[in-house]
Amino acid sequence: MAAETRKLTRDCDAILIPSAEHTRLLAGGQLRIMQKRGGNFTVLTEAGQMARIVGADADALGEEVASNQLAATFQAESVSEKDILQQLQTVYDPEIPVSIVELGLVYGSELEALPSGGSRVHLRMTLTAPGCAMSDVIKRDVENKLRALPGVEDVQVELVFDPPWSRDRMSDVARLELGML
Repeated sequence: MAAETRKLTRDCDAILIPSAEHTRLLAGGQLRIMQKRGGNFTVLTEAGQMARIVGADADALGEEVASNQLAATFQAESVSEKDILQQLQTVYDPEIPVSIVELGLVYGSELEALPSGGSRVHLRMTLTAPGCAMSDVIKRDVENKLRALPGVEDVQVELVFDPPWSRDRMSDVARLELGML
């Protein structure tokens, strides 16, 4: 995607990348949209800072606010492991335009039936670096996407670093996207 320049039509909250500091971007500021994936936006500010704007604020960029269309396509009241992976394909690292599944960050998931009839998802995943300041942002994205699935009442995301992530875990899709093939 070629970077698009947009004028921010209203103030909106953002998260600076890679520090994960919260900031407020002001109306009228010029932003370059570097990536728009998974319903969120990575932008470059006039000051040269990268920031992440959540999809709920897409209108401030002149974009349509996206609904969770993927979750709406599931018809069953309960989900499968395949559904979980499909939903996780819509979670992107804010710095890397590749899904966490293709990056090889997802180590596994378990579904547990709850007495209420719903499900709990326990997900084991890692990050590209143990000290990643964006870890809470990525973890929250995962939790929100999985909670949007029908029948999912609880989500537990466990960040693990054993085995450590390496580029070998990346899929061919990720390598192609990043120009590594």
